[in-house]
Amino acid sequence: MIVLLKPGAPREEIERLRASLLTAGCDVREIETSGACALLAERYWEDPPTDLISQLSASEHVERVIHAGKPFKLVSLEIKGQRTQVKFGKSTIGDGSIALIAGPCTIADYESLAETADAAKESGAIGLRGGAYKPATSPYSFQGFGKDALRTLRRVADETGLAVVTEAMDPRRVEIVAELADMIQIGARNMQNFDLLREVGKQPKPVLLKRAMSATVDEWLCAAEYIAREGNEAIVLCERGIRTFERSTRNTLDVSSIAVARTLTHLPIIADPSHSAGYRRFVKPLALAAVAAGADGLIVEVHPRPEQAIKDGTQTVSTDEFRGIADAARRVAAAIGPHEDAFVM
Repeated sequence: MIVLLKPGAPREEIERLRASLLTAGCDVREIETSGACALLAERYWEDPPTDLISQLSASEHVERVIHAGKPFKLVSLEIKGQRTQVKFGKSTIGDGSIALIAGPCTIADYESLAETADAAKESGAIGLRGGAYKPATSPYSFQGFGKDALRTLRRVADETGLAVVTEAMDPRRVEIVAELADMIQIGARNMQNFDLLREVGKQPKPVLLKRAMSATVDEWLCAAEYIAREGNEAIVLCERGIRTFERSTRNTLDVSSIAVARTLTHLPIIADPSHSAGYRRFVKPLALAAVAAGADGLIVEVHPRPEQAIKDGTQTVSTDEFRGIADAARRVAAAIGPHEDAFVM
């Protein structure tokens, strides 16, 4: 249940309402909404008691009482009423521009990463991506160079002025990743690793949350709720393709999920056309489809010489190809205009 208060509600009235909710057995937290505040009452009710709702609604300082049917509240657009902008280094994701993040799947060496970063920045990228700790289906597959790769990523980012996003796979590694990265990525395989979600929610760096390959939109947003519930609402959602019966691409980019999620959450949403496509020739059309559907940005696997990439070379675009994607994405965004105007029916 959410008690939305009118702007300027006095503190003593807020505390009186809080006391009423505590007496009813709720855990209560105060959250900021558009121009006012709200009380989030956490307790499972099929239907909240009508007398409690009436008591709360009777206050002249209460705008309305909502029984939130969705299992996510803190990340709900209905509750907050305005979209969140997430600071990423010196830039912002969700401010109306197309945020571009580029880099290799796996960090291999300083030279190729620096070359990629220079080209990405020239193309208008704000962030540098790269894996230091890599998940793998087989335990015998290459799984990254670890902390040494993180240091290389940080060095190159500092030299180019780009911000860093990289994946943390284990709650025990969150601290070291947070120390060297500007944003912590939660990969698709870890979207429902709830201990990891809670851990990144406790630290101050923004979080990039990828959708799991078989997750519904509600499950994706519930995963974000785990992070927000720990106090960190600087979350960027990432649609990276889901697993379907179709085998012509690595995954199926669910562009509908981007449009749907924008109606449900205030969090910015970006897309990963590289993991969706699996083949570099499909990355550009999928990237443009995501922008047309309402994505706030793109995260793309880029390498100066994709055939030499240490991992996922088939889905990695060259720096020249990335420049074309970046230019085209900005043109699509400009043609469509602001998302809220574009999708009013």
